[in-house]
Amino acid sequence: MALGSSAPEILLSVIEIIGRGFKAGELGPSTVVGSAAFNLFMITAVCVSVLPGEDIRRIKHLRVFAFTASCSVLAYVWMYCILSVFSPGEIEVWEGIVTLLCFPGMVGTAFAIDVKMNFYRFIRKKIRKTKKNGHTVVQTGDGDVLAIAVKDGNQENNDKNHVDFDKDIELLAFKSGDDPEQHMNEKKRIAMEAYHRARAKNPDADASTLQHLVEQENLKLQHKSRAFYRIQATHRMTGQGNILRLKTSAEDKKNSKEAALQAEIREMNENVAKAGIKGTCVYFHPSEYTVVESCGTCYVTVVRVGERLFDTVYVDYETVQGTAEEGSDYEPAKGTLCFAPGDNSKTISINIIDDDIFELDEYFHVQLTGIRSENGKGDESTALGQPDKAMITILDDDYPGVFTLEHEKFEVMETVGMLTLRIVRLIGARGIIRVPYHTEEGTAKGGGEDFEDIIGEIEFNDEETVKTIEIPIVDGEEYEKHRVFNVVLGEPKIVHFEKTHISNLDTIENEEMRRILEAGKPALGEHKRCEVHIVECKEFKNTIDNMLVKANMANFLKSSSWMEQFKEAFEVEAGGDDEDEDGSGEPVEPSYFDYVMHYLCLFWKVFFALVPPTDIWGGWGCFVVAILMIGLLTTLTGDIASHFGCTVGLADSVVAISFVALGTSLPDTFASKVATINDETADSSIGNVTGSNSVNVFLGIGLAWSVAAIYHAANGDKFEVDPGALGFSVMVFCVEALICIGIMMYRRFNPNIGAELGGPKKARYITSSVCAGLWIIYIIMSSLQTYCHINPGF
Repeated sequence: MALGSSAPEILLSVIEIIGRGFKAGELGPSTVVGSAAFNLFMITAVCVSVLPGEDIRRIKHLRVFAFTASCSVLAYVWMYCILSVFSPGEIEVWEGIVTLLCFPGMVGTAFAIDVKMNFYRFIRKKIRKTKKNGHTVVQTGDGDVLAIAVKDGNQENNDKNHVDFDKDIELLAFKSGDDPEQHMNEKKRIAMEAYHRARAKNPDADASTLQHLVEQENLKLQHKSRAFYRIQATHRMTGQGNILRLKTSAEDKKNSKEAALQAEIREMNENVAKAGIKGTCVYFHPSEYTVVESCGTCYVTVVRVGERLFDTVYVDYETVQGTAEEGSDYEPAKGTLCFAPGDNSKTISINIIDDDIFELDEYFHVQLTGIRSENGKGDESTALGQPDKAMITILDDDYPGVFTLEHEKFEVMETVGMLTLRIVRLIGARGIIRVPYHTEEGTAKGGGEDFEDIIGEIEFNDEETVKTIEIPIVDGEEYEKHRVFNVVLGEPKIVHFEKTHISNLDTIENEEMRRILEAGKPALGEHKRCEVHIVECKEFKNTIDNMLVKANMANFLKSSSWMEQFKEAFEVEAGGDDEDEDGSGEPVEPSYFDYVMHYLCLFWKVFFALVPPTDIWGGWGCFVVAILMIGLLTTLTGDIASHFGCTVGLADSVVAISFVALGTSLPDTFASKVATINDETADSSIGNVTGSNSVNVFLGIGLAWSVAAIYHAANGDKFEVDPGALGFSVMVFCVEALICIGIMMYRRFNPNIGAELGGPKKARYITSSVCAGLWIIYIIMSSLQTYCHINPGF
């Protein structure tokens, strides 16, 4: 981020030093100080008053803000000391290097304070992990919650002792004493509300589309970095539109094209898989048949597919014994099918033998072999497809049957809508039989709460072997669900049945089966009752889990090709809020301001479209080239600023603290304004200003002065810097910075305001006026000293 938002100030300082032969200039250092003043005073003034009504924004990570605010003041105090105290008028090598090393030291310390690393891991030294509702809760020895590990619904981690904080989880920070389970439930509730809103707006959307919409909602709701708001502000200032709406629209178009392409590829692959070759192939369709033994003849269908359907093709077939025996259960069949030009299906006829002997259900097969073309030879143009074997099941028809549910236990998601259960008729299919059924509550409740109660009878006609019953399931859209009810069959009733004589009763070893057959009545089979388990929808749960796992905002900001970048450069998009103003979901039209800013910035948009896309070389190409181009423009800006000051009679230091500082800080101002309105906290708006000011000194001044001091030391001379104008400017800034930070803390702890930003109208206007006044005083005082109207005495 430092090399992003602060790159112009840093590069201006470095380029000026190198361009002047490693001699100190006024433009770079004065721009750093002037930019810091504008950031702290004017950005704060804008953010305090920009909120509507009496809304407020508080800094959430106060420890980090206190540290970076202290660093921002101490950085300029240090700058004053090395200019006017330690070695007046000279920058020594150690001073430059220490200044530069303060940057990684500040970043590391701020990170440690943010995650409480020093406090929890080195003082208490004990961390334990427990499981709550399927999530890993990381706690200290005293029970304070550090984080919750939220597993990604699309992944599994078999190592119970390992928590991958980079890939599978998101760290959710807690204050001491917070209930992790309550916090997680609140996160789930917010995610589910987003899901319901997306579903209400798009009732006809399928699961994948709905998940994509919820992911967009997640991106709008999740915390965004300072970098995102700076990019968002730049897009709106240049007529390039809202980054979220722009990218989601492009992504939707891309996804729809990809989906159509994938469907086309799938269809083509299915045809190729069926054919297996470039010519033609033959297979059974369908491959399973069920007949009663009194049917007389069973007909099996063979089909042909492929490109060469006008060739003559021959294929052999033959019956193969299973549990059914040739001659006693069916008549064996063997022969050759001839597919004439244009024929795409043929039928094989097999005679089924009926008898009065009771038999369990039996089966046999029909096998295809020896496919060949008209010349009697097999070649690459003909082949057997799959399945090349069909199975025929023969049901006995001398008994009314045994009726059973197909499953003893059945799991169904609550989103199924209608649950379908099959009742199967086994060991006979003679007569018309009715089977009663009804539902029984368990942990799942009927009456429309979890399912609809049903009670009724289903009728099997003569030789009918399968029937289905339907039970409405209520979708409660619950994150976790496991409830049970039962479907129960009653005793079958005979509607019509002609009793037949079974000749082999004495040979049946199973006494219970023999007794049932002697009675000649239908009976219930093994599964009289089916236990139905209603569970949560996996897609819904994964969608919510994906919202709990932090989305990667980088995917929204990336680009994959130069063509995409140039197209975006020429496009004009509306720069409104994340949501449509009218809530209609219709695309928002660009305003006149969007068009004006687009054409004013078109040259620069096209120029920076030359930067390599982020997908190339892992983003390093984009980073390096962008920094070089920013450096080029910074050099141009420095020259123009110097010539402008010379033309109108202004000193370089005055131009730097006013016009140049204003230009480099303007994007940050818009970014802070957007962050203030859209974020729930003030961290991204003013919390990062103090950090940015520190980085400007430690990295911008530290890098430039370290290089210059080392160069002069190597040449045996001194790196001289006039402390006059710069030293006085730094002193004025430090004093006013303490006043501004004090005002922010007073607003936070004042019960009538209670926050750094927003609040009562009178308080916010007074605060904004004071902060703006501090910036004006800084400009006036620094200018007066530059023109020798004030003599600071150093």
